Amino acid sequence: MFAVGMADVEVDRETGRVRLLSYVTAQDVGFALNPALVEGQVQGAVAQGAGWALMEEYSFSGGLVQNPNFLDYRLPTAVDLPSVGALLVEVKAEDAAFGMRGAGEPPITPCLAAIANAIHSAVGIRLTETPMTPERVFWALRGEE
Repeated sequence: MFAVGMADVEVDRETGRVRLLSYVTAQDVGFALNPALVEGQVQGAVAQGAGWALMEEYSFSGGLVQNPNFLDYRLPTAVDLPSVGALLVEVKAEDAAFGMRGAGEPPITPCLAAIANAIHSAVGIRLTETPMTPERVFWALRGEE
């Protein structure tokens, strides 16, 4: 399975906040038996990848999780995500029923790199640790770890 992603972001240099403005992903899905369902799966994968890239992180202290609930563990919501463009590339799989391939998980993979590259293009910093939180972006913009 193959997928690619392209992100456009806005970075607030004063606060380090990264706003995902748009995201387009293309995935070879084989044959899309139900294109609307496949598109939804692909968009859900991008939402998960964007969460990993920008906000999801466990915090530990003394071996205990410090953010064990959804009040403290940040997940992306509709407010955090743009409309995701999903391009379904249909090249029938020779060895699968109806020529279908798996859909939904592959677009997660390029998401982190696409967002990191968009941040680099926007402000010239290369982040190598996720999530790329406002605090990490803020300090990277100032040349500090």
